[in-house]
Amino acid sequence: MKVIALIQARLGSVRLPGKMLLRLHGLPLIDWVTQRTAAATLLDGLVVATTDQARDDRLADHVAGRGFAVFRGPEADVLERFRLAGEWAGATHVVRVCADNPLIWGGAVDDLIRQYRQKAETEDETKLYVYNHIPRNNRWPDGLGAEMVARPLLASLARRAVRPEHREHCLSYIWDHAAEFAIHTFDPADARLRRPDIRLDIDTPADYRRLALMPLTPASAPEEVVRLYIN
Repeated sequence: MKVIALIQARLGSVRLPGKMLLRLHGLPLIDWVTQRTAAATLLDGLVVATTDQARDDRLADHVAGRGFAVFRGPEADVLERFRLAGEWAGATHVVRVCADNPLIWGGAVDDLIRQYRQKAETEDETKLYVYNHIPRNNRWPDGLGAEMVARPLLASLARRAVRPEHREHCLSYIWDHAAEFAIHTFDPADARLRRPDIRLDIDTPADYRRLALMPLTPASAPEEVVRLYIN
């Protein structure tokens, strides 16, 4: 396996414009995502997949200046952007990370990769999808984890998906055709993290204000994140 994290990021958010370069405790949100994702020990690389629009030049320059790889592709066709980014990076497997999750945890990414490897021993990888980024049939907080597929599956989705919503939300085709895929998830090993009621995304100004009021750092452990959220 060559497992590459692809971080989906852009500055054109409607609800919170320019949010990737908004500062959370002095550091742009995109830096929180790249640093915390890069802490995963089982990744072979990390690429920020942004758009080819001029407004994302600042974001691409910033990420490159921090020493991370950048791939630029279609803005609306996120599925194609991911397919091309995975191919460009030489990935055999792709871990999709949403940059709306500044508190993503490298340990959760490692747990995801381990779970994928275990399932791949018995499942057809052209149908295998493993996730822990949302609390759907699991007890993870929303925003600590990611989702993982083999690159051939990503290529297959790019051929099969034709509806605009499946191109914009690049792995949503799997959920809308669940019977055709082997979908797996799992719970956190640490009982302190079993809080599916917690949402750690930043989508709106209110989300941003909430996290800005918490004494967080890019090195904050996930159990500390949960404790701060519930207190």
